[in-house]
Amino acid sequence: MADLLNSAYDLVLSTFRWGVIKVLAIGPVPQHIAFIMDGNRRYARQRSMAIKEGHTNGFQALEKVVDVCLKLGVKCVTVFAFSIENFKRSEEEVAALMELAETKLLDFTKATLHRDGVRVNVLGRMEMLPESVQKSFRISQEMTKDNFKHVLNFCMPYTSQDEITTAVQSAVQEKVCARVTEGDIERYLMTTLGGSPPLNILIRSGGAKRLSDFLMWQASENVQLHFIPTYWPDIGFWDLFPIIMDYQTKVWSRQEGKCGSKRWASVGFECVALIVIVTLFASLTRWRI
Repeated sequence: MADLLNSAYDLVLSTFRWGVIKVLAIGPVPQHIAFIMDGNRRYARQRSMAIKEGHTNGFQALEKVVDVCLKLGVKCVTVFAFSIENFKRSEEEVAALMELAETKLLDFTKATLHRDGVRVNVLGRMEMLPESVQKSFRISQEMTKDNFKHVLNFCMPYTSQDEITTAVQSAVQEKVCARVTEGDIERYLMTTLGGSPPLNILIRSGGAKRLSDFLMWQASENVQLHFIPTYWPDIGFWDLFPIIMDYQTKVWSRQEGKCGSKRWASVGFECVALIVIVTLFASLTRWRI
């Protein structure tokens, strides 16, 4: 009987969550959200777990977050999976991360991403990775190359400095003696070449307040930066909820006085009321949905 009640309760909570997502999807939705997935190691240490297990749980969190973004209607998700600087970590941890990347991204692609019309782009110095990982990544990219509904940029191994340097070199080679402009550089950024729209929101989990050499060009203008204390493996919809609402509120404020502003104001009022209901519900249940 207890199991039956728990199952029913889980169903109610899940239904409630997706109902909230549908309401949020009525409003203006960011087209490009990026994540710095920080906190896997601290999450593991806090629970006396192996570091690899923390990274494994982190990948499961990635799958959940991408699922939420797709249901909201977000066009592009970019994640910082592995920095070029991360090769300086212990051989054991690097090997564990390579093993996870080789299997998990391809499994995710086969099980969900390809079915949902997501094109997978691996951004960074892929030649620095073991051949088996490169092969797995190439399969994911080849499998989804004709998908145009959504984009997942999996940055590994990546740094923004390397991306900008490569873009400048490409722009200079194209222009030869002509003056290179910001637009020329932007055209050769890895995100642009991968068909990504301009970045709207960048979220870093784990509490640190820095970009760590991630999307520095893309985040330099008209981008909302959010630094949340939640460790990446613990991240859930309710961590994203106030961020999406903040984005929508700013869009509504910019639309004030324009055609349709009354409509968005009405939706905005309904969503504010929804925030109160959701907050009370989450507090009373003490459940992370």
